[in-house]
Amino acid sequence: MELAALRAGALRILGRDLTDTEANSFCKYLELLIKWQKVHRLVGSSEPSWIIDRIFLDSLLFLRALPSGARRILDVGSGAGVPGLPLKLVIPDLHLTMVESRQRRASFLSTVVRELSLRDVRVIPRRLESMVREDADHFDAIVARCAGDVGYLFGLGAHLVQRGGMVIASGPPEEHQLPVGAWVTVPGVKPGETRRFAVYRRE
Repeated sequence: MELAALRAGALRILGRDLTDTEANSFCKYLELLIKWQKVHRLVGSSEPSWIIDRIFLDSLLFLRALPSGARRILDVGSGAGVPGLPLKLVIPDLHLTMVESRQRRASFLSTVVRELSLRDVRVIPRRLESMVREDADHFDAIVARCAGDVGYLFGLGAHLVQRGGMVIASGPPEEHQLPVGAWVTVPGVKPGETRRFAVYRRE
């Protein structure tokens, strides 16, 4: 049942079926997430259908705002690996860096990367601020499921993305004025739903 829902949702978002390799990777990811969720609260629910809709498929919606050629991606405050890991599973040639300052969550991310044999993935157990000097102008795009200050994320992100690069944060239910950038609304996971992103492009 869960696999069918994942495949159907991915088809709507990607415009193609998941490959068997992709589907198997999502299933392994789901198993690891549910296992760790029993001890460490990584996401809002351990219900598989909720994780598929609100974690996996919601992460894939970032593709509707992400430039098609972006390959060096920084996932900020990655937590349970979202949105970065679902994006990596459907675009294998992404070079993904996940920043997560909470050690237990960083350990989970490292476990998923190892168990799924993912290449070109870095887990950095530090705060974003620590990356500004060593990774300036390095990324094509920054992605985040952002519950905090989008303006602060945009400010730091402007130093980390190359010129023309983008910072994309999933937004709250209600729009508010952004210091820079703009709101972009895209179709959501289910028919009739929408998802809002705050998007900033470095000039």
